[in-house]
Amino acid sequence: MTTETPTASAGYRSYVLFALIVVYTFNFIDRQILGILAIPIQADLGLSDTQLGLMRGVSFALFYSTLGVPVAMLADRWNRVRIMTIALTLWSAFTMVCGLATNFTQMFLARMAVGVGEAGGVAPAYSIVSDYFPPDKRAGALGAYSFGVPLGSAIGIVFGGVIATVLDWRSAFFIVGGLGILIAPIFLLTVREPKRGGFDAVGSKTTAAPFGEVMATLLKKPSFWLLSIGGAFSSIVAYGMFAWMPAFLVRLFGDELPGAMSWVPSFLIPPNAGPVLYAAYFYGALLAVGGVFGIWLGGAVADRYGAKFKGIYALAPGVAFLLTVPLMIFGLNTNSLVTTFFAFLLPTAFSLAWLGPALSAFQNMVGPSMRATSGATFLLINNLIGLGFGDFFIGRMSDFYKTEFGNESLRYSMLTAVGFYVVAAILYFIATPRLKKDWHYGDAQSAPAPSGG
Repeated sequence: MTTETPTASAGYRSYVLFALIVVYTFNFIDRQILGILAIPIQADLGLSDTQLGLMRGVSFALFYSTLGVPVAMLADRWNRVRIMTIALTLWSAFTMVCGLATNFTQMFLARMAVGVGEAGGVAPAYSIVSDYFPPDKRAGALGAYSFGVPLGSAIGIVFGGVIATVLDWRSAFFIVGGLGILIAPIFLLTVREPKRGGFDAVGSKTTAAPFGEVMATLLKKPSFWLLSIGGAFSSIVAYGMFAWMPAFLVRLFGDELPGAMSWVPSFLIPPNAGPVLYAAYFYGALLAVGGVFGIWLGGAVADRYGAKFKGIYALAPGVAFLLTVPLMIFGLNTNSLVTTFFAFLLPTAFSLAWLGPALSAFQNMVGPSMRATSGATFLLINNLIGLGFGDFFIGRMSDFYKTEFGNESLRYSMLTAVGFYVVAAILYFIATPRLKKDWHYGDAQSAPAPSGG
């Protein structure tokens, strides 16, 4: 495998970004397919909402978050493309194992193993993108890479709904896991390992930094922790919504779904289609349209204004989080399915607009010698709090509200969670004036005075 340089053609850089998006899409397909399959799995295995939250969130996040740091340390030292190929193969194989589970414990352990594999799939990709794209293009590139979040979630939900309807939920795990194994060698053979630090200032250190040095550097940058924790609070809601929205739609709008989804071509609706499949199409369309637009918008704004105002990498997401709150409250309180769709488009977009700016900021706060490890540190915080707690929190609150609100308990559980966006916005506003000082300007250069943006 040869080493790519910053002079790689625009076409090849676009291909690399496309390949990374495909792998990230499979990452989220395998992760979020359980959102729609939870409905038949819950009926088949007799699980409570709390158990579903543990199975999807806590089991996955435990190893996905903690193993991400040592894997990222390896990525700062070894070939990142090979690490991602191994990770893709592992998580795809364990996704297939999920199809063999016959009880809660087996599924919990299988999902934990999927998290082990996916620990090597994201932080190395952040570092690869940063070595293929210059600083003034990174927010857009990392935003485009993050298209894998809504696209993978949408595809996983739709595909899972179709396969669960036509075949069964076990077949869905077998098929998506098998597809991931098939694309792994293609990724390995066509994506070249980039030169580390090729777009950074002359003299920037590229030899991997020890973990202690990375932590010492990050501890001096309060904006890193503010953005990481703020992103994690937003992810409590986002991951919880990804997981529970299909069940919310089926429970509250099951009878309305077929009529509201009349725009879906008839050949995509098998004769035995039920509310699960219609909910998959509904939420899949919502994520694909709203999510992709929001991520693109956040990255475009950061790239447009970031050169002159570093604070935009925090300010724009903070504003987006605040806008999400009233829109999401309105969407959760509507009683019309058509109104629900349009009411959720904008909050879905705004809730994901932070990804491009924040991920770019994380990569631009440190030099090339510690980018994968710092990215994994963010992922550790984001996923332990957001993924590990969000799904479980909404499931647990749903069980808590069930006595009082019955079938509408999920509505009130989600409304409770929306408040976390306010916390996220406050932390991002606090980080805004600190970003200029915390930026990495090259190992041989000193940062400008902290005044201004």
